[in-house]
Amino acid sequence: MSAFRYRVKVLYQYKDLIKELVSRDLKLKYRRSFLGYIWSVLNPLLIMMVLTVVFSTMFNKNIDNYPVYLLSGRVLYDFLKLSTNNAMKSVTGNAALLKKTNVPKYIFTLAKVTSCMVDMVLSMGALVIVMLVTGAKFYWTFLLFPVVVLQMYIFCCGLGFLLATLNVFFRDIVYIYNAITTAWLYLTPIIYPLERLPENMQFLIREFNPMYYYVQQFRDLVYTGCLPQARVFYGGWIIAFIMLVIGVTVFQRKKDKFILYI
Repeated sequence: MSAFRYRVKVLYQYKDLIKELVSRDLKLKYRRSFLGYIWSVLNPLLIMMVLTVVFSTMFNKNIDNYPVYLLSGRVLYDFLKLSTNNAMKSVTGNAALLKKTNVPKYIFTLAKVTSCMVDMVLSMGALVIVMLVTGAKFYWTFLLFPVVVLQMYIFCCGLGFLLATLNVFFRDIVYIYNAITTAWLYLTPIIYPLERLPENMQFLIREFNPMYYYVQQFRDLVYTGCLPQARVFYGGWIIAFIMLVIGVTVFQRKKDKFILYI
């Protein structure tokens, strides 16, 4: 049996555990919260309102329906930041359990990213509300948004495995990654149109920023109502699987040493 088929078989065997871990994460996030899961909608709405007030004077004149433009990018970035930050701490945060049981270590990282993906899908309700309030047009291409979500899920899983491994051996990676995600936000055309940047910066973002591919695809489907360009569409899949291969490879090679450091 190939290594890939074996891992898929093991993953299927632990599907109930993954469901339980995802459910636990979602319940813990909103435990003792009066509004509960409604915060998945309210939180992006509140952030969108603040950012719209701050940046509307700079970009609103050049962008139709700036609130939808802003939120359609921000939702994806929030998923990236939250899922990878949680995944980074998934091994060290379950150290006691890993020392007592023989559960595959990647299960915990995968569960963290999956729970954040569920939370992101719930937060799509905020985008729908903003589109209704602002009178935005709903295109049939909106129904294709799961394609982009799947690409981002694969990408975040790969990056999560890599970060989880690094965090076991280098705890400073938490602080370094926080700085990286802050820079990543401003180097992705979320609050501004890419065309406002110098041509050399546009080239760097188009070629080397993975989030550009996912934000652009999502905006094409939701904001402009067209299918993404082939380069952006296939590029998103390629980047996602490259990141997954890198993350899984590093994780698998180092997993046996985790017990010595956690």
